[in-house]
Amino acid sequence: MHPGEAGHGDLGMLVPGDVRLAISNSGESDEIKTLLPVVKQLSIPLISISRDKRGMLPKSADVPLTLGAFEEACPLGLAPTSSTTATLALGDAIAVALVHAKGFTSEDFALSHPAGALGRKLLMRVQDIMHTGDDDIPLPIISADATLNDALFVMTSGRLGLAVLTNEDAQVIGVFTDGDLRRALANQVDLSITMSDIMTPQPKTVSRNLRASDALTHMNENAITQLLVVDDNKRLDGIITIHDLLQAGVS
Repeated sequence: MHPGEAGHGDLGMLVPGDVRLAISNSGESDEIKTLLPVVKQLSIPLISISRDKRGMLPKSADVPLTLGAFEEACPLGLAPTSSTTATLALGDAIAVALVHAKGFTSEDFALSHPAGALGRKLLMRVQDIMHTGDDDIPLPIISADATLNDALFVMTSGRLGLAVLTNEDAQVIGVFTDGDLRRALANQVDLSITMSDIMTPQPKTVSRNLRASDALTHMNENAITQLLVVDDNKRLDGIITIHDLLQAGVS
């Protein structure tokens, strides 16, 4: 609220229960002086930011904050330059202190920043973009006693570049990726070999509630391009790939 406009109607925005943070370098601005009696009448707590405590504003404040005396960076020593920078720094310090005092979390922050890249990073979850097999492309699941030949058909139909190995309880026990296939062919394995002999056990998994941005970080840290999404019983919930994340604008 600009103090000049406050005296011409904007002051109506102040209601009991608000807290007013007033900024004035000298603490003696005429506009500020005009508003002080109204603020007191509304019993609104007043926090002031000024150069020192000698002005009327800090003397009237419930909590007077001071910047200290220093020269302005302006060559004439007149235009607010150093004082405005110091005020911004103090404002940031107050904001950070409030974050700690209120226990403000990144989830709380996300609720007020839903748009753009920041919103996608904070709000989008793995479950929002993972493959679940509910569409025309089934999840590529095979048993550990299946053959490599069986796995090739499953990988081709799944179109995700991998096959997921499960046990008799449908729990994930391994994965077989395009990279595993290239290594198997380089070793001239037979297509009749059992998948349990060539799968990668204990694959990297995540929860469906994980942030999509954290899933991308997980992939980068482990130099992989897919993650298995499992439930609390280690059963496959879905699959998410780095291409899904990039297409969704997650970075």
